[in-house]
Amino acid sequence: MILFPAIDLKDGNCVRLYKGEMDQATIFNNDPGDQAKQFADAGCEWVHIVDLNGAFVGKPVNGDAVDSILENINIPVQLGGGIRDIETISTWIEKGISRVILGTIALRNSEIVIEAAKKFPGKVAVGIDARNGMVAVEGWAETSDMSAIDLGKKFEDAGVCSIIYTDIDRDGTMEGLNVDSTIELANALSIPVIASGGVASIDDLKILKAAAKEATGTIEGAISGKALYDGRLDAAEGIAFLKGDS
Repeated sequence: MILFPAIDLKDGNCVRLYKGEMDQATIFNNDPGDQAKQFADAGCEWVHIVDLNGAFVGKPVNGDAVDSILENINIPVQLGGGIRDIETISTWIEKGISRVILGTIALRNSEIVIEAAKKFPGKVAVGIDARNGMVAVEGWAETSDMSAIDLGKKFEDAGVCSIIYTDIDRDGTMEGLNVDSTIELANALSIPVIASGGVASIDDLKILKAAAKEATGTIEGAISGKALYDGRLDAAEGIAFLKGDS
């Protein structure tokens, strides 16, 4: 399993939100490139980026910050937020993004996701952000009437490489992952799932890994942000644990 360190971008800064509220943002670093390099130097194999401003307005906003990240590291980067069409997907991949994450458009127009997955094999993931099990879009500002599982099933056999599942009510709270919902989603799909939202310590990774061993679906890894920034989770320790056999 992989530990994905999160860099959430707001107004060019690395921030963490509380339950997805843009007005409850804590700035952890005003140099995204430096932050990404810190994660790479700690041994992280991927970096997970979300353009928060982009998610709200529906188009990329923090492009300069993403460029800075790409210039400072040589590990794969996955990026979501404001990616709503094939042209934007193509632009990011050409710039060096290894995996684009499609969220709002996955609900609004699943055909674009399917088209992109065929055009860019292995480079398209779907972000499913849920509140009480129902998909939320437009930067989490709107909750739909579709369940996370039903949305995930739309992309079975479409070539989507992974599902990033975030429990919004856990995100930034340090209350632990919603492991039950994450495993339920993974068990319902053949697509690997990445867990996100609420990682507070190595204990949360232990709980997730233990549950993943009993699951019929695949858990690819976990995303962590705030716990890495404030030191409650040591990146090297988390990486070693998730990669290990125990």
